[in-house]
Amino acid sequence: MKRFKSQRHLQRFASIHDPIANLFHIPRHDIPSKHHRELRSAAMNLCTKIARA
Repeated sequence: MKRFKSQRHLQRFASIHDPIANLFHIPRHDIPSKHHRELRSAAMNLCTKIARA
């Protein structure tokens, strides 16, 4: 709880952080840089769409 004002703020952050962090966890073994950039771009677009909802 280092930088959170309350337990509630920590819980709200954690409940949102995990699903979004999973979008950006792309295994980096054996894929070309171009494909990795495409996957990151798709993840960022999905994250933006979720944030606006």
